[in-house]
Amino acid sequence: MKSFEDLEVWQRSCSLVVQICRELKNWNNFALRDQLMRASISLPSNIAEGAERFSRKEFIQFLGYAKGSAGEMRTQIAIANQLGYIEENITQIWMHELKEIAAMIFGLARSVQKNRFIDSQLFSAIA
Repeated sequence: MKSFEDLEVWQRSCSLVVQICRELKNWNNFALRDQLMRASISLPSNIAEGAERFSRKEFIQFLGYAKGSAGEMRTQIAIANQLGYIEENITQIWMHELKEIAAMIFGLARSVQKNRFIDSQLFSAIA
């Protein structure tokens, strides 16, 4: 891996953000729409920001923020579904994807913590 763009978890979270933003663009519930969009954008952004930091500790911290954003998104999607803004099938697809992304983030954090991420140029100076 040469950069965060090579991480599957970053790629999948970016793809999900695009899906969500497209779905939300015509919502009239501006508060829920804006909050979900912010949480969505935060997920891959925190992965990227952490990867660009100078230490494993910081990377893990930002992966934690990203995982938190995934949980926030699941909550907001569930609320939007109950309010009738998102169809059940889309809700289930997004929830499944978010659970997988959260598991991937957890696994990446463990790898970084256990120094199995050493081959990355991101940390070559500190490994």
